[in-house]
Amino acid sequence: MGEITVTINGSQLSGSEGMTILEAAQENGIDIPTLCHRPELTPIGACRICVVEVEGSRTLVGSCHTPITQGMVIYTHSPKVLETRKVIVELLLASHCGSCFMCDKANVCELRRIAADLEVGLPRFRVRKRYYPIEDVSPYIVRDLTKCILCRRCVRACNEIKKARVFGIAYRGFDSKVVVDFDQPIDKDVCQDCDVCISFCPTGALSRVKKLGEEKKGKALVISS
Repeated sequence: MGEITVTINGSQLSGSEGMTILEAAQENGIDIPTLCHRPELTPIGACRICVVEVEGSRTLVGSCHTPITQGMVIYTHSPKVLETRKVIVELLLASHCGSCFMCDKANVCELRRIAADLEVGLPRFRVRKRYYPIEDVSPYIVRDLTKCILCRRCVRACNEIKKARVFGIAYRGFDSKVVVDFDQPIDKDVCQDCDVCISFCPTGALSRVKKLGEEKKGKALVISS
């Protein structure tokens, strides 16, 4: 594969043919935040947080799925890019109903980390929030779709890595959601020894059912504090 020269943030860098902007940036130590992307999965550009500015393009482009081309001039942290990312994160937080102080994944939540990095506080927008009952039918997985940000990582991880095809996307617009079968609570035996979707979820929407001993241990810790 041929070598391609691009300019990122004023520095001339090289990459390989077929490489995306995100890959080229990461290879050269430039961090571009993203929620939907993982190197193990097919890029889809769902979250739009990884947008960058490319000279000659009328709009910002998703870096996770846009290939580099010879002579491309890219700005990963221009004022326009940073403002757009902040608005996207604000919108995600505005519709996100998770209570961080009650979430087991609060300290490692990728949405919360990116919001902190971008210095995004309480969202300015008032939008409808998605509320769903917690699904605890399965003896293996608990789903709290109220915390889901529709990054689709669980869908792709289950399809591409586990190849179980448990999840899918249904409905449109605001009503879009990750579903199992015909929008049924998850209760699949294939999930018994698999934590793939849980490990790929960037928020606390998916978690493993706690064993009885773990629950008692957790309660003891709370009491002792």
